[in-house]
Parts: sequence; C-alpha cells; structure tokens
Amino acid sequence: MILRVKFNKKNYLKYIGHLDLLRLFQRTFRRAGIPVKYSQGFNPHPKFSIANPLSLGIESEGEYMDIELEDKVDIDDFTQKMNQVLPKDIRILRAIYPKENKSISSELSWALYGVTLEIEEDLSIEDIQERLDNWLARGGIIISRLRKQGKRKVMKEEDIAPLIGGIDVRDKTGSEVTLEVLMRVGEDGNLRPFDFIDALKASDIIKLDKDSVSLIRKALYKEDGDQLYEPI
Repeated sequence: MILRVKFNKKNYLKYIGHLDLLRLFQRTFRRAGIPVKYSQGFNPHPKFSIANPLSLGIESEGEYMDIELEDKVDIDDFTQKMNQVLPKDIRILRAIYPKENKSISSELSWALYGVTLEIEEDLSIEDIQERLDNWLARGGIIISRLRKQGKRKVMKEEDIAPLIGGIDVRDKTGSEVTLEVLMRVGEDGNLRPFDFIDALKASDIIKLDKDSVSLIRKALYKEDGDQLYEPI
C-alpha cells in the first residue's frame, strides 16, 4: 500500500542534494520503525520516491513523496515517529492513503515559487507588474539548455514562455521585491527556477541583482482543467 506524505525542507537543509535527502529518509525510516517495503535482489533498498526534486539552494514549504509500506500504519503515529527522528528543518506536515494508484510524480503539473530579489531601479509595484505582464504577453522567452542528443550533450534553444503560468508582484520594501511565479513541472514540460531567473535577468525588463535572489517553493499542484489543487 502507498502512503503519500507532504513535508517541508528549510534553512540549511536547502543545501542538501537529492541523493543525500534520499539517504536521510532511508535512515529515518529505520530509526522510526516504519515498515517500508524493500526491493528484491542483491542490494535491496526501500521503495519510496520524492516528486520533482528541488534544485540545490531552494527551500520548500511543501514537498511530496510516496512510500510503499508492508503494513498499514496509523498516520498520526507515523508523523510523530518521523518528526522525532528527522532534523528540525524537515517536518512531516501531512500524510494520506491516496485512493488512486498513480505515482505522485505523474500527477504534478505546476509549482509555485516565491522569488525575492533586489532591483536597481526606483519602480512601483504597479510598474514592475506591468513590465512583467508585457514580457509574458510578448512570448518568445528563449533560453539555451544542454540537451542529450544520442550520446552527446548539445546546447539547444527553448522558448520557456509556455512554461510560465503567471507572475504576481506580492510586495516591495525599498529595493527588495517579492514575486510569486507559477512554473510548469512534470510530463508536459519542466521549468527550472534558475533558468527563469537567468531569462528575467537577460530580458532587462527589470534591472535585478542576480546575487540577491532567494527562492522558496511554496506549493506543488495537480491540474484539472482550469483548476489547480494540491495532491494532499
């Protein structure tokens, strides 16, 4: 049976890479006594997966993983045992037994990021919003990415405009601006937040200090028509 879990990842743990995060959870399952199912073969490993792994240096308020269990566990008991063992900057927030037998990775379509940055112009929130809206409306936001071509990797140009669901200016204090940006993830395309920042910097729509940028993933969403909703 599958247990779907929502957790966060904050502060210094944003610098832990995906493989180290997997190892952390493997140790936590053992120490917490969670009956995780193991793979067969010479080198068995616990059967669980984390959806849409974060890039290094990004915090998150809502990550998801599916855990395959040998036996059903009480959700409150699971949450308490895991949080007793995990570092304080990773917390289990919620868990459910999903009704549908679909992997969490296949269900996700969008990610909402909070982006904080310093700008080098004296602009109002309305001015910034208008510039960003016009940038998106124009389309043709081209970046270069390394892509596999056979056994080689080659640079290819890609239009990321269809991968941006919207940009909202949420706050401005002095030169510091906070945005919320909806970015496509999953099987229909995946926009890495640092590629978005590079494209925004290159556009010169707003003059920003790239070294000042901080990112947090605020939510991951499923998509049903025009509606977005969290998987738990």
